[in-house]
Amino acid sequence: NKKGVTMAKFYTLGSYTASYVAGFVYNPSTDRKAATSALAASVGAKVTQYSGLRGKYDFMAVIEGTFDQAAAAAMVAVSSGAVSDFTILEDVDLNEIAKTAQKMASSYKEPGK
Repeated sequence: NKKGVTMAKFYTLGSYTASYVAGFVYNPSTDRKAATSALAASVGAKVTQYSGLRGKYDFMAVIEGTFDQAAAAAMVAVSSGAVSDFTILEDVDLNEIAKTAQKMASSYKEPGK
């Protein structure tokens, strides 16, 4: 954890490629949570949840760390050829965002006014 860097929670979603699925069929006991956890831990981040999904995405991992760490994990997963359609969503406090928006709204001038 770098000094001054804020750790956050990220929800990552992705789809497996055909070549990954073929490998998974060949070895169905592959532990993707362990592999993803090791990847995150190598840079000081932490996977707190990993789930296989039914639907548009094949998996969801919750990563605690920095955005750069989550983005780097995506880069490694996609460049390996195992994952496509990787999405990173950051957990936010909507009330805090609304408080900031309220402060901004008082000084905002609409176009033409």
